[in-house]
Amino acid sequence: MKKFVIAISVGALLVVLAIVAVKGSQIMALIKMGESNQMPPTIISATEVVSQEWEQSLKTVGTLEAVQGVVVTADLPGRVTEILFKAGAEVRAGDVLVRQDITSEKAQLRAAEASVALAKSNLDRVDALYNKKVSSKSEFDAADARYKEAVAQADNIRSMIDKKTVKAPFAGRLGIRLINVGRDLGTGDAIVSLQAVDPIYVNFSLPQRDLPKISLGLKVRLTTDAVANKVFHGELTTINPEIDPVTRSVRVQASLDNKDLSLLPGMYAKLDVVLPEANKVLAVPATAISYATYGDSVFVVAQEEDEESGETKQVARQQFVRLGQRLGDFVAIEAGVSEGDTVVSTGVFKVRNGAPVVINNEAQPDFKENPQPADS
Repeated sequence: MKKFVIAISVGALLVVLAIVAVKGSQIMALIKMGESNQMPPTIISATEVVSQEWEQSLKTVGTLEAVQGVVVTADLPGRVTEILFKAGAEVRAGDVLVRQDITSEKAQLRAAEASVALAKSNLDRVDALYNKKVSSKSEFDAADARYKEAVAQADNIRSMIDKKTVKAPFAGRLGIRLINVGRDLGTGDAIVSLQAVDPIYVNFSLPQRDLPKISLGLKVRLTTDAVANKVFHGELTTINPEIDPVTRSVRVQASLDNKDLSLLPGMYAKLDVVLPEANKVLAVPATAISYATYGDSVFVVAQEEDEESGETKQVARQQFVRLGQRLGDFVAIEAGVSEGDTVVSTGVFKVRNGAPVVINNEAQPDFKENPQPADS
């Protein structure tokens, strides 16, 4: 019985040892296969680091203002009898906008003209007598004064009549009508807004540190969301001669053409003040940058020789860089790469340092300095 148990135990041990041997050989084979296999190269797009000349500009925001703008008001009180303009119309300087009731003034003018005629007759008689040495100099002076007073009174009434005909002080576009026929206007009551908007001004502020960079005549570009996909061009025309002591900024004004009258006073706008000197930079697409808290980097594509096969392959080497300004789809590199280096432009997120890569630029985006997205 004891021999039977020992035989069974030995047989079981041999079976276990056989199983361990088989599994061990399988594991070793898998390890050897893993050592011989390599990860396939990563397909990426690449671009060359190029030197570009970028314009330097000062970016800010501003508010549009009419070259001439006023709310037309009544000079004298009176009732509106006639409105001769349409809201939103273009008018010339001197065009009649509103007529007020002048019935009373016309009656006063007839009385004043009668007084002028009487004073003139008296003056002529006294003058004739004075020339004949019959009348005194004082009588002549009194008659002359009464005549001049009567003429002045008549002229004053004519002036009142003229002021009750409200005219456009300059050429421009009218706004919304603020009165109706029959309304009694008081002195200074608003009638309509009148704005001259071609050309048009834009007012903005710049920090005092930028004051040495600007001068009259610099080019200005303006965009506004009120006029999509259009850039307006103008030039800097005025620099305020004082700095705001609260904001430490200088107020600046530029003039722009507005022939289509699409820009209106009060609009908000974005501005670029173009500086005269260009800046030479090394530029790469923004998609080539791997951003990280410990430092930004790019992957430079390098040629390396395989030690075993002797074949040359392309690998990606991570290179930390110092970034500069951004322009459109590009970023300036201030340090870390050289002109002519090839960097990974798309697929950066799937590249590892030292990993083999294959360049395929068929699907590479078209990088631009001034992109215009369709939905911008």
